[in-house]
Amino acid sequence: MDVGFRNPAERRAFRAAQLSPITTSELLPVADGAVELVRVRLDAETAATDDLALCLSDAERVRAGRFVFERDRRRFMVGRARLRELLASRLGTRTDLIELEYGPRGKPMLAGDLAESDLRFNLSHCGDVALYAFSRGCEIGVDVEAVRELSDADAIAARFFSPRENQSYLALDPRDRPLGFFNCWTRKEAFIKALGEGLHYPLASFDVSLAPGEPAQILRVGETPGHDVGWCLQSLVPEPGMAAAVVVEKSLSRA
Repeated sequence: MDVGFRNPAERRAFRAAQLSPITTSELLPVADGAVELVRVRLDAETAATDDLALCLSDAERVRAGRFVFERDRRRFMVGRARLRELLASRLGTRTDLIELEYGPRGKPMLAGDLAESDLRFNLSHCGDVALYAFSRGCEIGVDVEAVRELSDADAIAARFFSPRENQSYLALDPRDRPLGFFNCWTRKEAFIKALGEGLHYPLASFDVSLAPGEPAQILRVGETPGHDVGWCLQSLVPEPGMAAAVVVEKSLSRA
């Protein structure tokens, strides 16, 4: 259906953004509804990138042009085009009317006339897999990583995990440590992205669970125990060999 397209270029841009299949899941029930998680493949054909560019803002096109490798440029363009499509469909508007701005630490948010919307979102990608998380009226963060062995994993854990997390990590069977490491990393990353602080937030100031098979939880933030911190955490496996986490602010009506 071409209703709403103003010209052939906009139609091509929309079709290019449809190249990646999506899977949608609803997680973490809150008083206002639920978090919606969307998985997208970013492996569009290279030939589609010219059409995808029509979906992007001038700043995004400039940023896309800075990538050295075509693969990375294509992933960025597909990811941003899909984000605009997903936002537009949830806000009942057109992709070209979506305006974005970024917080002091780089968290994306709606701008312009849509800034007053209660729609919150976050995104993360690893390779050709992107995850988009949406919520209504509650801040949200998401992160995804490929589970793999890192030669310096122990040193990274000692530096960036909290003492409690590092102790839990070192207690794991060596075969379980790669998954434990990325369980911890994605959960911490999702939390600081929800806060909008990025890596400026002290990573040792809060604890998350990490052991494979145990429930995903925020255990502590500062001196506050996890059940009182006002945030929900859930882990997921978007594709085999990957670990991901989503953190969402609890509705004030439930706090």
